[in-house]
Amino acid sequence: MKKIYTENAPAAIGPYSQAMEVNGLIFTSGQIPIDPKTGEVVSGGIEAQTKQICENLKAVLAAAGTSLEKVIKTTCFLSDMNDFAAFNGVYAEYFTEKPARSCVAVRTLPKNVLAEIEVIAEK
Repeated sequence: MKKIYTENAPAAIGPYSQAMEVNGLIFTSGQIPIDPKTGEVVSGGIEAQTKQICENLKAVLAAAGTSLEKVIKTTCFLSDMNDFAAFNGVYAEYFTEKPARSCVAVRTLPKNVLAEIEVIAEK
């Protein structure tokens, strides 16, 4: 196993890694819409937050030597399923290969963000 870390994505806010590499697969921790430059949650609603999440995932995957195009599975968490269509609009711009996906509504997310995404990718 190999830990993945980059300063181009938010540091973990708990006892976990940004991602782990195992047998040629990258497993990311859930990314939330924190701007790695400021350490703050981005404002602007679900579209802005989803964009930041995807940018954070791009950075973690780049540090692991892979990319969004190599993602095979995503798990998405929304704090409000009414945001589903707007979330999908931004998500589709980043995940153009249409990986397998689960998307669920949850009661709350860390720092009261609107969404979180974790991925599994090929190296």
